[in-house]
Amino acid sequence: MNYPRVSIIILNWNGWKDTIECLESLYRINYPNYDVIVVDNNSQNESIEKIKEYCNGNIEQILPEFVALRSAPIEVNSKFFKYSNENKPIRVFELSENEARNNKFLDKEKYETLEPNKRMILIKNKDNYGFAGGNNVGIKFALDVLNPDYILLLNNDTVVDKNFLIEMVKVAECDEKIGIVGSKIYYYDYKGRDDVIWGLGGGGVDLKTGRVWHYYFKKIDDKTYKDIIECGYITGCSMLVKNNVLKILNGFDENYFCYYEDTDLSIRCKNLGYKLVCATKSVLWHKVSVSSGGDSSPITAYLTARNCLYFIKKNNKKWMYCSLIYLLTYKHARRFVNFVFLQKKPYLLKYYYKGILDGIKGKGGKGI
Repeated sequence: MNYPRVSIIILNWNGWKDTIECLESLYRINYPNYDVIVVDNNSQNESIEKIKEYCNGNIEQILPEFVALRSAPIEVNSKFFKYSNENKPIRVFELSENEARNNKFLDKEKYETLEPNKRMILIKNKDNYGFAGGNNVGIKFALDVLNPDYILLLNNDTVVDKNFLIEMVKVAECDEKIGIVGSKIYYYDYKGRDDVIWGLGGGGVDLKTGRVWHYYFKKIDDKTYKDIIECGYITGCSMLVKNNVLKILNGFDENYFCYYEDTDLSIRCKNLGYKLVCATKSVLWHKVSVSSGGDSSPITAYLTARNCLYFIKKNNKKWMYCSLIYLLTYKHARRFVNFVFLQKKPYLLKYYYKGILDGIKGKGGKGI
């Protein structure tokens, strides 16, 4: 099999523990031609230092809650695997945001001599640009400097199966009209289970209301689906995009900040005539909504409402009022029950309403 080059971009914001678990699983995959690019979105904790300690093999220092085995290599307990020092140290190539944006990678020649599981590029952003803007820094750098065949966007709060990337690439390579490939995504822990599906690749999109949904959502995996499933959109949790497609799309629309940017990219890709598919043999586990704070987060309540309207206004403007009705009726009823009765946080409604108002005004960026 031919192994096209894949640049994997992982966005970190104050989530070093999740990022390290993701990295450890990633460095064990059976794919021989990849890059790992960690983009730190101006974390306000010790994320950069902790990630570098992990790369140096100082596992006991950064994960004190685990019991270390003092024989070499050092290992610690984890839900899916044991941490190991077999591939440590990992050479970290640090770049400032300015260096990355200006394609200044002075150590590229040295970088290319190292095996994929012995190297990592760390880009340090000066600000938190959200999922869209943060990933765009990594995307531009990868396309301009590394020139991979594919870009893989991967959430930092995921753990991947060793075969996940090779299965994605197999599917992507089988049809030139496939533009984006997603994975089968399980919940990391759903009431003690790790075989409950969060989504197959992504799901469906209603271009009249902006409603999105996941395929096989919260279903125990019965494996009754095909190996390749066509999707309405691919979630940014795990999104493999062909180089030529991503160059045309020019990355994410940064007006979203986060939420709906992956749906928007998917629709723009489909409008170019490409297919969006899920490679169901590509498997990973996702700690759902860890990075944003979940539905209990004011920023989530705000952005999901605002960006729904922005998405429709951009991609299907004639249905703008239909989307507004959806947000003020069906979606509002669900949010009201969730915020007031289930989460006991009625104050979140004001952020939801503000999101609708700012969506009508056409505001973008982080907001609030």
